[in-house]
Amino acid sequence: MVLDLVINHTSDEHPWFQDLLKNPKTSKYREYYILKQGENGQPPTNWRSVFGGSVWEPLQNTDEYYFHSFGVKQPDLNWENKEVRNELYKMVNYWLDKGIAGFRVDAITFIKKDQNYENLPADGVDGLGKCTKKARNQPGIEDFLHELNEETFSKYNCVTIGEAPGVPYEQYGDFIGENGYFSMIFDFRYADLDVASGSEWFRRTHWDVLELKKLIFTSQKEIQKAGWGANFLENHDQNRSISKYIKEKENRNFFSASMLGALFFYLRGTPFIYQGQEIGMTNFERTSIEEFDDISSIDQYYRAIEEGFSEEESLHFINLRSRDNSRTPFHWSSKEFGGFSKVEPWLGMNDNFKTINVEQQEHNPDSILNFYRKMIQVRQSSVASECLIYGEIEPILEEHPTIVAYKRKLGREETVCCFNFSDTIEKVDLEYDGYEILLDNYNEKKDTCSQLVCTLKPYQALILFKKEVGYNE
Repeated sequence: MVLDLVINHTSDEHPWFQDLLKNPKTSKYREYYILKQGENGQPPTNWRSVFGGSVWEPLQNTDEYYFHSFGVKQPDLNWENKEVRNELYKMVNYWLDKGIAGFRVDAITFIKKDQNYENLPADGVDGLGKCTKKARNQPGIEDFLHELNEETFSKYNCVTIGEAPGVPYEQYGDFIGENGYFSMIFDFRYADLDVASGSEWFRRTHWDVLELKKLIFTSQKEIQKAGWGANFLENHDQNRSISKYIKEKENRNFFSASMLGALFFYLRGTPFIYQGQEIGMTNFERTSIEEFDDISSIDQYYRAIEEGFSEEESLHFINLRSRDNSRTPFHWSSKEFGGFSKVEPWLGMNDNFKTINVEQQEHNPDSILNFYRKMIQVRQSSVASECLIYGEIEPILEEHPTIVAYKRKLGREETVCCFNFSDTIEKVDLEYDGYEILLDNYNEKKDTCSQLVCTLKPYQALILFKKEVGYNE
């Protein structure tokens, strides 16, 4: 079991913070949080939180403010206080002593703040500046991360996955190298290619396959130099992948969903599958901002309006990128509420649960769900398993406008992975004489390939393997 470890902040309902609210001047937990005096009724700085609005919230019955990088109900802990750090290490070790396998470490690059607490140049009509410039991956964070690792993780045989946005590639060795802070980290650069900034979702960008390919392969090369990666297609902070990466709605089908899944699943690193991805769940279409639950989406809607977009445009942006897209109840069946519950869930269902659900895919050999099972089998227990798990990665066809392709190499073994990102047939020069077909989402009845030209059908995924590359058999 891997637990989610949140040590940048607590809830405002945590006993520490509750004691602070009851005894704002005398509580021992004053130093556990970040408190600052305001000036002339204004917050200490003009930093904008990740979820919108000021990072500062008035502390009840005082002239002080508390700091929150994220929501107002998530006050940040003061990592400058050694006592706080020791309390956190004690908690981490408690769970590791229980025998858990490790942690996904939440928002860990936010634990160090610029201690000058100076105003930022405003980057929006709200007069605020993104707090990530002063409260994420700041100089000195390496001391905290080294201490965290020394006092907890390194004492156990555990796995740690850092949610570490904002880390420059040149620092990856410190994070995931031989003596790195974590076993692996998530890289968000390719996941956020459709927006100008991860927290400014209304600023849309137009991207193409070449750009996506460059981001993926740059990430893979840098991670390979440093250590190990955590590859993902979706997570709880992203919208649904098929709705993001497959731009035309009519092309969102079994072939494009399975192609996307295989593309990310066989990259070098540990693949993560997010619930709903394995059955091809899609984005929803809300007609009113009142239908949203995610505080970040609600903020982005009103901020987009402030920036000059219409209500219709703002709602369109949020429908495309809202985190609620990946948080809707899971589709188990076509029954009421998708078989998720017998009462109305907290968040509106996507209407397509009647056609996209586990019940309909479970016994269909050509379903997305069963393709994912094949992907797992190929990686974990096929003749190419060692190569696909431990092999080096080498991008190929890097300049092709619609095909993403790479090789995985281990000794004399080689796996070739090709993915057509278009709705047309594509031909490429690719010698694969004598390679075994391990996986094909078109399920063609061939065991080996003898052609010198590879023809890929629309959204085809093709995984090929040869055990003795470069040697006569």
